[in-house]
Amino acid sequence: MGNLMKTEWYKLRKDRSFWVLTLFLIAFAVLYPLDQMRLFEGVSNLPSGNDFYRGYVLSINDQIVRLFPAILAGFFIASEYSMGTMKNIASSGNSRIRIYFAKLTVFSIGSIIILLILPILMTGASAIYSGFNIMPEWTFFFQTIGLITLYAAAFASIMALFSVIFTDSGKAIAFLLLFFGLIGSLLEFLSAKVSFLEPIITHSIFMSHESILTIDQIGHWNGDDVLTFIVVPILTFLVFGILGSFIFRKKEIK
Repeated sequence: MGNLMKTEWYKLRKDRSFWVLTLFLIAFAVLYPLDQMRLFEGVSNLPSGNDFYRGYVLSINDQIVRLFPAILAGFFIASEYSMGTMKNIASSGNSRIRIYFAKLTVFSIGSIIILLILPILMTGASAIYSGFNIMPEWTFFFQTIGLITLYAAAFASIMALFSVIFTDSGKAIAFLLLFFGLIGSLLEFLSAKVSFLEPIITHSIFMSHESILTIDQIGHWNGDDVLTFIVVPILTFLVFGILGSFIFRKKEIK
């Protein structure tokens, strides 16, 4: 397993799509706050730290950047079928389940890195440009960092599964962008029509990830909060990881 992890980590570090996405987000995190600061010139009442972090950092991460790992999934996983790399890996003598989980683990790490760039670098750049009074509360900041990490891994497990199914980078990317762009609206419609599914849908990662933006407004977490924000993402990762590994195990690789 260790050699598989090293191999996948090496491929991630050499993956062009990963570096394009990473460098783009780093540049955006550094340059976009400069434009935002121009809008606040002469304004005496700047948004408070938590509101600024929520409205100008987390909202972008949640609405746009959340879909970026789908692009990485298409090139890092699905493209290996057309390139013949997957056939070589599958015939290496390693268990297909171990191969899949090594790939899923490294892909999840890549997704986490992509989704943490804006919250960390953009917040830091904004603080340097405008002063540390716009920094969010540390508890709010670290809660969001932890939850983004969990949700990134959970979403990565779903993206990896569909990438294995489609085995083509273009089809995988197109489907994943469409799927994650529409799944929220579809689930809202379904929960309104089928009442017994409403609790399951409400607690799913597709619906609860938006609540990360307002996590600071929860005074004391109760059992339901822990279930929604911690247990469900972990279970999602495990369930879709196991499902994906079994699909990969049975799949014919040409």
